[in-house]
Amino acid sequence: DLPVWTITCFYVNRHHRRKGLTLGLLKAAVEYAVANGATIVEGYPVDPGGGRMSSASAYTGLLSTFKKAGFVEVVRRHDTRPIMRYFVVA
Repeated sequence: DLPVWTITCFYVNRHHRRKGLTLGLLKAAVEYAVANGATIVEGYPVDPGGGRMSSASAYTGLLSTFKKAGFVEVVRRHDTRPIMRYFVVA
């Protein structure tokens, strides 16, 4: 019942992938949302379950990246699709 800001996808040029840029983008998005009044930021990453996946399937980010940024899983409606939230601490 609270307002939620949402991060829906990322784009990193193929020449720059696998360098940690998505984590930087995610942290910057959270900083922007918080600076503009967000108290909850939500994302919908993919959980590859230890396997590899194509870049085309990972445009919403990976579970591990969201965890590194301080997000927590709040619900999982599909095996590979957790809903992650970042709660702003007052």
